Amino acid sequence: MNYHFDFGFLAGSADALLAGLKVTLELAIASNAMGLVLGFFLCLLAMSRWTAVRWPAQLFIEFFRCTPALLQIVWFFYCIPMMVDVFIDPIMMGVLALGLNLTAFNAEAYRAGVQAVPKEHLDACIALGLKPWQRTFYVVLPQALRSAMPVLMTNGIGSLQQSALVAIVAVADLMYVGKSLATQAYRPLETYTLVALIYFALSLPIARLVHVIERRQDLAVRR
Repeated sequence: MNYHFDFGFLAGSADALLAGLKVTLELAIASNAMGLVLGFFLCLLAMSRWTAVRWPAQLFIEFFRCTPALLQIVWFFYCIPMMVDVFIDPIMMGVLALGLNLTAFNAEAYRAGVQAVPKEHLDACIALGLKPWQRTFYVVLPQALRSAMPVLMTNGIGSLQQSALVAIVAVADLMYVGKSLATQAYRPLETYTLVALIYFALSLPIARLVHVIERRQDLAVRR
């Protein structure tokens, strides 16, 4: 192999890479916030006793879990403007597509956490005369969130990585900027290696934190 690596040319592209990184972080943070909040409410709907409420929620979850994220992003970017004849900012459209995808996966994580809440705790809530919304937000949510936290954080890492898919619809995130630089400089190995290292540096601390939380939960269960 006679290829000679030269990362020096990327020094002059630092501003472009930082701008792309800023868009990637905006997409990841906003979609995670959306997924964390809506995921819990979707979980409650999917566990409702009323069929008319439960089935649409379950259909939503299965649709987003059983179709490729790339297809969802392309559909949102091209089909929604055609259907409603309304232009939405590309970054906002990316947040919507990624956030709804994450909502479906987080709903399943929350559901496992809700099902893990001891029945005795719910019986105690009824005995104390707590209203349904009080039981949900003061008893069920904290325990479900604690149980589901490792999965929610893992889903968050996946959402960060999936944000690179918006590059295919020309959103100027880190992946799109990297692709442009690689094409212009004819240096794909250096460019994509650096982009991969940036994603790795963003994901690794969260992955390690997930490991710490899981270990503490295991220790708490053994006590």
